[in-house]
Amino acid sequence: MRSVNDHLQACLAAVGQLPPLAVQLPDAVGCILAEDVRAPSDLPVADLAALDGYALRAADVAAADREPVRVRVMDEIRVGSTDPVRLVPAAAVRLASGAPLPVGADAVVPVEDTDRGEAVVTVLRAVATGAHVRTRGLDCRSGDVVLARGERVGARQVALLAAVGRGRVLVHPKPRVVIVPVGDELREPGTPAHAGQVFDANGHALATGVQDAGGIALRVGAVPDHHPELRQTLEDQLVRADLLITTGGLSVGRNDTVRDVVGALGQVRFDTIAMEPGRWFGVGQVGEDERTPILCLPGDPVAVQVALEIFVRPALLTMAGYAQLYRPSVTARATTGWASPPRLRQFVPARITGSPAGGYRCEPTAATLTGLSRANALAVVPEEATAVRPGDEVSCLILDA
Repeated sequence: MRSVNDHLQACLAAVGQLPPLAVQLPDAVGCILAEDVRAPSDLPVADLAALDGYALRAADVAAADREPVRVRVMDEIRVGSTDPVRLVPAAAVRLASGAPLPVGADAVVPVEDTDRGEAVVTVLRAVATGAHVRTRGLDCRSGDVVLARGERVGARQVALLAAVGRGRVLVHPKPRVVIVPVGDELREPGTPAHAGQVFDANGHALATGVQDAGGIALRVGAVPDHHPELRQTLEDQLVRADLLITTGGLSVGRNDTVRDVVGALGQVRFDTIAMEPGRWFGVGQVGEDERTPILCLPGDPVAVQVALEIFVRPALLTMAGYAQLYRPSVTARATTGWASPPRLRQFVPARITGSPAGGYRCEPTAATLTGLSRANALAVVPEEATAVRPGDEVSCLILDA
């Protein structure tokens, strides 16, 4: 029997990190940077007005707090203007937000603090030197690392990348994950199911979990427990898969085909894992030159959801270049007791309540899909424990973080 930790390390070793790829900005969203991004120039490239108003010397209107000061308007500057304008003493230049300041100006008076004059403007309030000016290089200087390797690209990072002129960026791409549910009994939700048939919960749940972890889910319709059909399906999917996941067909019954088929396609190890729920798992690589990693999961939906958190999610984050692979955890006190099987690491769906200051409470929910849907954590009971008593401290993996 293999330990949970050993199987997890085997999963991480099987997948590895995807090689960097240069992509357009829209395709970089949700990916991890594989390069340090440096600013090619100062941002902004000149002193700019931070709002609509009048650029002038602050000293020329210092008395405006005592009485209005009239200043001649010598010019107007629009956003994007490159024509040089030099301010003369006791004068102002009208300009829009984002327009470059004229040479010699050191402040901008907001338009609402004036009478909005065109030839002559009356300033109603004094300003300090540097007021309402976005100075050259305020965001960054030429050569600065504006985004570091390992950062995740989201909306704020895209704004910065675009602002420094980057149309493409080097990232670790999102892994393409092909999900193959296996079983004669499986039916697609929304279609009729007869006696002995069940709906494919795992295929849909795994696809959702893959997307939640930042991957691209490619779900295949349920494949019957027939050797030729399963082999053909897996071989067909290799061309588009960074990772293959099968679920079901992994028991020791005569009709369970995954071990025979997958084992013939590459180097895959199958073990019973010392955990509850879930027993049989597989991990390895398949395909030509055995380059496509594969994770084989059991068919029980609760076991699959636990495996998604313990094995699949960290593997996906590894492939995508993340440094932090695991969910956060807290220590909570059990509100009720339960038994735990000896020599197995138990994962119990639970509801965590409380706060850092007042402490956390752990209330187990049923080890069913209904119980999982109401849980926000997995309580983890170590292999050496055989029971949890009310009030015991339990380590809990937070799912809704």
